[in-house]
Amino acid sequence: MSKRREFGEQIISHKGVLENNYESLRILNVERNGNVIYTYKDNKGNVFFGLYDCQTRQNEHLYTFEKDLHVVSCSVNSDRTLLAVSLVHSTEEGRKNELQPGSKCLTLLVEIHPVNNVKVLKAVDSYIWVQFLYPHVESHPLPENHLLLVSEEKYIEKFHIQVIQEDGSRVVIKDSGHLPRERVAEDFVWAQWDMSEQRLYYIDLKKSRSILKCLQFSADEKFNLMFEAPLDITLSDSGFKLVNFGCDDLQDQENLSKHLTLCVFTNHTGSLCVCYSPKFDSWEKFTYSVFHFHKGHGKTFTAALGSVDSQVTKGLTFLNLDYYLAVYLPGHFFHLLNIQHPDLICHSLFLTGNSEVVDMLPHSPLQSLSGSLVLDWCSGKLYRALLNQSYLLQFLWNTRLDCEKMAVLHCVLSCGGDRRFLEAKIIQWISENISTCHSFDLIQEFIIASSYWSICPETSNMDKLLPYSSVLTWNTEIPGITLVTEEIALPFMKVHSFKGYWEKLNSNLEYVKYSKPHLHYNNSMVRREWHSLISEEKTGRRRSMVYVKNILDNATKVISNLEARNLEPRLTPLFQEEDNHQRLLMGLMVSELKDHLLRHLQGVEKKKIEQMVLDYVSKLLDLVCQIMETSWRKHSLHPCVPHFSGRASAAEFKVFHIMTRILEATKSLFLPLPPGFHTLHTILGVHCLPLHNLLHYIDSGVLLLTETAVTRLMKDLDNTEKNEKLKFSIIVRLPPLIGQKICRLWDHPMSSNIISRNHVKRLLQNYKKKPPSSVIHKSSFSVEFLPLNYFVEILTDIESSNQALYAFEGHDNVDAKFVEEAALKHTMMLLGL
Repeated sequence: MSKRREFGEQIISHKGVLENNYESLRILNVERNGNVIYTYKDNKGNVFFGLYDCQTRQNEHLYTFEKDLHVVSCSVNSDRTLLAVSLVHSTEEGRKNELQPGSKCLTLLVEIHPVNNVKVLKAVDSYIWVQFLYPHVESHPLPENHLLLVSEEKYIEKFHIQVIQEDGSRVVIKDSGHLPRERVAEDFVWAQWDMSEQRLYYIDLKKSRSILKCLQFSADEKFNLMFEAPLDITLSDSGFKLVNFGCDDLQDQENLSKHLTLCVFTNHTGSLCVCYSPKFDSWEKFTYSVFHFHKGHGKTFTAALGSVDSQVTKGLTFLNLDYYLAVYLPGHFFHLLNIQHPDLICHSLFLTGNSEVVDMLPHSPLQSLSGSLVLDWCSGKLYRALLNQSYLLQFLWNTRLDCEKMAVLHCVLSCGGDRRFLEAKIIQWISENISTCHSFDLIQEFIIASSYWSICPETSNMDKLLPYSSVLTWNTEIPGITLVTEEIALPFMKVHSFKGYWEKLNSNLEYVKYSKPHLHYNNSMVRREWHSLISEEKTGRRRSMVYVKNILDNATKVISNLEARNLEPRLTPLFQEEDNHQRLLMGLMVSELKDHLLRHLQGVEKKKIEQMVLDYVSKLLDLVCQIMETSWRKHSLHPCVPHFSGRASAAEFKVFHIMTRILEATKSLFLPLPPGFHTLHTILGVHCLPLHNLLHYIDSGVLLLTETAVTRLMKDLDNTEKNEKLKFSIIVRLPPLIGQKICRLWDHPMSSNIISRNHVKRLLQNYKKKPPSSVIHKSSFSVEFLPLNYFVEILTDIESSNQALYAFEGHDNVDAKFVEEAALKHTMMLLGL
């Protein structure tokens, strides 16, 4: 059994509030500003109310009841001038003697600045829960406060409470005998309060159909019905359940697992998730559903619980973790669900009870509160649940399953923080585990995911337009869990003007309705256009120079943007050549991605979009550079470009392998590489591979021959028999235009032969046969070989008639005489003379 760790940031605990009476202390509520309201009893049974200020980390006494009462619910207004509390007597005898006849629950409103009058709001025979509204504007005291009263009789009222100041700073209720009220909701079977966003969710039954509704309370003291959404779940009309109206009192822990669990989670990206777990009815499996309304589908999971003996004694807990949602059944499983991209199960992490992670989490019942707060009932500790990035990195190193590697990689990147440090840690992990992942390409997934997280959090709707993962389908089973996905009806929005979260939610719903197929960017258009430009280059034809110049200017901006963000000197010898092919690819990607975002990203300035595109493409290149830098530094290679001469070291073999994996990762996605990458890769390939393997790599497109690399090869290597064979094998594989340039650098009969063949081919392309001449002029090279003499005569005639053209094209020192000499030398070499 490993040592258990704290699973989040601890806000408050019993001992942290009161050292002497912490055993009777109970947390009652957490208000919107983070302040915690708690209660405890002294040895006489008197009930004390206190407040823990999360800003000053100080405790403040609010009020004392000198009777033995049990607190049902409590709330304090934002100015700390009013305390609302709902009470019942701790004993039946006390209830008979003290409360009004027939009443079980007493709801009071107390003036506490200073302690003064107490007003009875309700004295009824049903439980009441209270909650003050907290408007967004908190810079000055408010003259009117608003209090929600939730009745066990299935109605919710809103009280309007005006306060005035008397005798200086004394605050009292104005006209306390006639407090206006209005009915907010009624006939509901379930309700949840969202403290952070001041929203009320509730479900009512219409013709036995569950309808989820949401009320948004605003700073102007109004509330609006925002949406209605049908839920395909079974709720009993006689049942009654409240969520987040204060902290529950754990009196029936052993029955928690027998009740259904239902809660709503949202986040700043416009997500809307409803989590549901029906009543537990099997010891072998556990079923729960998550309805992703912002995606238009619901997912029902069935988790295996292992042996029949491992009984479920504690309830299921759903936790909101921003981009993720956690489902936790103590001692059995922990499921971290990706709610931003829930389509593939591999982007979520499922861990069984045998996992060390599950063992480190609290084994006691938990209550999930608004704002990622979690109350551990047994210890009395209140946590803010967070994803621990350092532990996730450690988990990444230790896990063996591909699905867990995928899920944790994305989870780590979503946590933010020092991105450069985080990427360096992940690259270190990739370099050590590059061959251990078989379901997807680690480098490819890291480049796509890290680029996504560097851009998407800054702008709404970018998650729909940029690729999130390199994996589009996942058919491998996840151990311990099965999944069924179904389309669900979308919420019906009841208002027509949206701001903030509601604007984002509405945008998500509109996308689900009308955006089929998906709008995620891919490089298919770039691929076609790039191949077209390269083909034109090979044939000597090219479209408007202005167009090509604009594309290359885009690439220059990308490289400038990259260099401006990375001021540290590079170890790897990249960016030391023009590499027009990669610059064209960079520039085309900038152009296509910019057009894609301009078409689909509404309400964002063109300049901002242009900068985002530059940042995104720069990030793709930067991640490749980081992988290269890490590998170069790890194997202690020299920052200069390696020479062709000499034997390859073991370090160069490993770097060459990493570069080959980078090339494989970027090639299928058609992503650009830093200028100089192919040159460096080829040089290491010549160093590390035997000739037949090298040529196979070249012919299969793994190694791309650049003019810079081949030029260096011709200059660095002498003309030994082995090197001649290598040079010739390389030259014959070059594109014609580059091949002609390279042949002029190699002073060798082979290169002369190639130059001569190309010259003759060029001359005879448009040659029209003329009547034979009766006189044959002897060549200056006196050889009595009539076929050669006749052929040279024809070439001389063509050259003389096209002298101006070929002089203009720059074919220096290549003429019929050169061809004749090369032919004779080649013949003599073949004859062994």
